[in-house]
Amino acid sequence: FPAPPPPATAAATQIPKNGYFPVRKTPILDSMNNEGTQAMRRMTVPQLTELADEVRWQVLDAVSVTGGHLGAGLGVVELTVALHAVYDTPRDE
Repeated sequence: FPAPPPPATAAATQIPKNGYFPVRKTPILDSMNNEGTQAMRRMTVPQLTELADEVRWQVLDAVSVTGGHLGAGLGVVELTVALHAVYDTPRDE
């Protein structure tokens, strides 16, 4: 049997600060600043679609660093964007 690998050093076990996906610009997400859902209600359908793509990319990039399950998170991106664009959250109940 081969010898076990040496123990990992502290530097080798640190979580990377950046994800493993290529850097992708997120202009719509970045332009929202602190407006949040109010900015979403002014967006066109193509802009909301692009916003969902940008959010999905951010989720994939984050999970590539931290690990874990991402199916549920990816499955609700469009739904969440649509709900926030239509309803006056958090005021609407």
